[in-house]
Amino acid sequence: MTSDLVLSGSDASTEIDIRRPVTAEQITEQKARFERDAFQYSSQLYSAALRYTKNAHDAQDLVQDTYAKAFTSFHQFQEGTNLKAWLYRILSTTFINSYRKAQRQPLIGSSELEDWQIHKAASHTSDQGKSAEDEVLENLPDGDVKRALAEIPEEFRMAVYFADVEGYSYKEIAEILEVPAGTIMSRLHRGRKLLRTLLTDYAKDRGFVKSGAPAAPSKEKKS
Repeated sequence: MTSDLVLSGSDASTEIDIRRPVTAEQITEQKARFERDAFQYSSQLYSAALRYTKNAHDAQDLVQDTYAKAFTSFHQFQEGTNLKAWLYRILSTTFINSYRKAQRQPLIGSSELEDWQIHKAASHTSDQGKSAEDEVLENLPDGDVKRALAEIPEEFRMAVYFADVEGYSYKEIAEILEVPAGTIMSRLHRGRKLLRTLLTDYAKDRGFVKSGAPAAPSKEKKS
């Protein structure tokens, strides 16, 4: 992904002029700053787009659309805030509004997650120190973890994905998904709990955990 994928024609300048009067010098400066700051995330955005679309061509188109929209709105971005989260939000919104409607598929397909991402998500099913059960759950086959992630409702899976796989804060996830931070906290708690329950069931089915023994309760953080 390089800067010649977008911003190379006159369309971007025209859209900026419509929004507010700017000089050619300002457009050049904004383009240079955008390319310097935003294009460093092109590989990460493409990886996310590929997980969303499950198609290399559509993923590239989605990233191009994302960068085009981001550039025309770049004057609204507050310098010093999280540019990566801002770009992810545009990517997610663009996919939801366009590609996803045509494909009618979940925003995150867990079958495409890498092994390290699977283990990272599974390791967050308990909020505090690891118990013996936690160790069992983390050592379940990757297929079981992927299947459990796929069974979680999308709103909870997205919270788990952005927090436990991508490592975003509550505030950043709230910006990406455009919902209150409190809602993200609730969804993340619920998503981790659902994932833990499913993984415990799989562990019991495989004989790793005794069927007659109740699952260890998820530990709550004290405020």
